[in-house]
Amino acid sequence: MAASKKAAKAPAKANRTLLVVESPSKARIISKYLGSKYKVIASVGHVRDLPKSRLGVDIENNFEPEYINIRGKGDTIKEIKKEAAASSKVLLATDPDREGEAISWHLAHLLGIDPDAKCRVMFNEINKQTVQEAIKDPKSIEMGLVDAQQARRVLDRLVGYQISPLLWKKVSWGLSAGRVQSAALKLICDRENEINDFVPEEYWRIAADFGDGFVAELSKISGRKAHVKNAEEADAIEEDLGKGEYVVNSVKKGRRSTKPYAPFTTSSLQQDASIKLGFQTSKTMQIAQQLYEGVNLKGIGARGLVTYIRTDSVRVSSQAIAAASEYIRDKYGADYVGNNFFQNKNKAMQDAHEAIRPSDVSLEPEAIKDSLTPDQYKLYDLIWKRFVASRMAAAEFDTVQVLIKNGKYEFKANGARMIFDGWKKVYKTQNPEGEVNIPKISEGEVLVLEKLIKEQKFTQPPARYTEASLVKEMEEKNIGRPSTYASIISVLVNRKYVKRVKKSLEPTKLGFDVIGILQDYFTDIVDVKFTGEMEDNLDSVEMGEKDWKKVIADFYEGFSKELKNADREVERIEKEVVLSDEVCEICGKPMAIKEGRFGKFLACTGYPECKNTKPIVKSTGVKCPKCGKDIIEKKGRKSGKLFYGCSGYPECDIVFWDKPTGDTCPDCGSMLVKTKGKSGTVKCSNPDCKYKEKKK
Repeated sequence: MAASKKAAKAPAKANRTLLVVESPSKARIISKYLGSKYKVIASVGHVRDLPKSRLGVDIENNFEPEYINIRGKGDTIKEIKKEAAASSKVLLATDPDREGEAISWHLAHLLGIDPDAKCRVMFNEINKQTVQEAIKDPKSIEMGLVDAQQARRVLDRLVGYQISPLLWKKVSWGLSAGRVQSAALKLICDRENEINDFVPEEYWRIAADFGDGFVAELSKISGRKAHVKNAEEADAIEEDLGKGEYVVNSVKKGRRSTKPYAPFTTSSLQQDASIKLGFQTSKTMQIAQQLYEGVNLKGIGARGLVTYIRTDSVRVSSQAIAAASEYIRDKYGADYVGNNFFQNKNKAMQDAHEAIRPSDVSLEPEAIKDSLTPDQYKLYDLIWKRFVASRMAAAEFDTVQVLIKNGKYEFKANGARMIFDGWKKVYKTQNPEGEVNIPKISEGEVLVLEKLIKEQKFTQPPARYTEASLVKEMEEKNIGRPSTYASIISVLVNRKYVKRVKKSLEPTKLGFDVIGILQDYFTDIVDVKFTGEMEDNLDSVEMGEKDWKKVIADFYEGFSKELKNADREVERIEKEVVLSDEVCEICGKPMAIKEGRFGKFLACTGYPECKNTKPIVKSTGVKCPKCGKDIIEKKGRKSGKLFYGCSGYPECDIVFWDKPTGDTCPDCGSMLVKTKGKSGTVKCSNPDCKYKEKKK
């Protein structure tokens, strides 16, 4: 039968442009800048990736990655395709870095867009003018950035998916050995070994106190640096000094200027936020992302408050410098305007983005405080002050150095007095200037000793890494990239290779076990120098100087041999058995605390003859109001969310989402519960009852 119907025409495309960004909050703000001729939607991060269930890299086919659509992203991809089909033009405005470029490349693949087409839009800050100007000048997708991201992703997959199963067999289920995280763990473990091996040495501090806070330190003996080893030497020096006079040998006056710090990079922001605000690196990046994507400001509207937060650069645009100079001149006066130049530590190719700075320097932190959360305000205040200070004049100090002689002994005192605060007017440092109060004295003057200070001291071991000092070390040794530091530390803690002790990072026995295997059998993976060289290779891929698959092939040649050798030679590490107070009800042997895929549980020590296991029960001390059995803590199998239920389940199914107190409500007789948090509220568990106890 001949077809008589004509083929249906494709629906006419609307005269509008589709703009795809990564985050919904960014989409909401940008859509307000562009009007009805633009449709702005979010990909919500990556849309395609390597599969989780298998290696996903075809090693035999030149390491070709096997990308699939990410599970759970079906509706998002469907919506993007639908909107693209209905639009006359599609622009991809994901974040301006390797990950963002890769997301745009994957989106282009899904939408059938040629990567060489002018489809890529990038902006370093989110404000109306910047966004509108960027949209007028789209670029093609930077394949160097995409290939560098692919190389990193494939390298990490090859390492993680092939070493981790080895650790599961030899150590414990659920462990992982990422390419960069292993080098970071090695740093932490090496530092712990240094601390454990450290042997303190005695020394003595000797100083002369001349009163009114004027103290000079013993610096030289017979022209050589003073080093007093023990009490006998200290006593002998004290006796010698008592025979002579303290004569001012020289008074040198001078002037010193202190320049401000450069504006923040990702790394320096993470370090400063850790030291000054007590923020973990992951928290810093989370809040910084919020400030970048935009906040609704009262009376102003939605605005991105800071420039892009993943950068190695200290460069600032000429427009931002001019705006800062004008602000400083108006606020503090012309004397406070600086002309500072800051040099990037890293290579020019990492200078794609400006330093982290406020998008609009006139938006003072105090003026918008009511529109921000407390943590957003703290971080914005830190970024704003650092940037403004970086454009200010140097702080000026009058200095004086006094040398005092007593026979063969020389004492030294340094003093400084601020005469112009400059950038310090805005940005407070941890170590304020000014060491010693030095009175007016002249050469040849004989000083009267008030007391001689003798203090026994001992050399101290190196300190454990804090998040701030580890970030600094990783940056200096070229381990990872600033955008990955937060996730590296989080993985080490979550995998229980490292634990936080106050503000320090301390390796666990498990961390030492893992690093022991890695450094014995996978030397390149934990070698700091090798890891840094690999980062340089990825940079070369980004610059188009190296082929990304060749970089992987060169790495894999040695790695595959190490993998086979380790699987053959590594002996299983027996974990220390931690006994519980419970006894197996089947065979009578003690139960041990084990850790598996879903957390800790009790297992019979009679294994494999007795395979009895059971969950660890934590009682609340409260009896079930329904059946009288204990109310115990429980966790949702899928969500992991803590709740409280009857130990008589399934016969008794009573459940509380907040911790029961054991008391009954005076209004309805139901159980009272205490809500989570430090200042938890005691209220009735009956949702129809509004009873709450007033806080005392």
